[in-house]
Amino acid sequence: MVVRISMDGKWRFLDNIFVERLWRTLKYECVYLHAWETGSQARAGIRKWMDFYNQKRPHTSLGGKPPAVIYWQAIDQNQPDQQVQRVA
Repeated sequence: MVVRISMDGKWRFLDNIFVERLWRTLKYECVYLHAWETGSQARAGIRKWMDFYNQKRPHTSLGGKPPAVIYWQAIDQNQPDQQVQRVA
């Protein structure tokens, strides 16, 4: 899947849809459920949720797979002869 971001302002609303959905999901599934005392606690909590969102949370639009699985499958298919360094 290739996502093209329009820099000329055309179709900007389509680019925003995905970002707005991510922020809404982050707020309702993470931020609103916790009462962090400090910024560092909030940062750690959001980082933990983002890791979950990308690595483990099934996405219906991706056939029930997390985004990281789809991403690495695409990398493996596009570059079969090159070694890919995976970062955990």
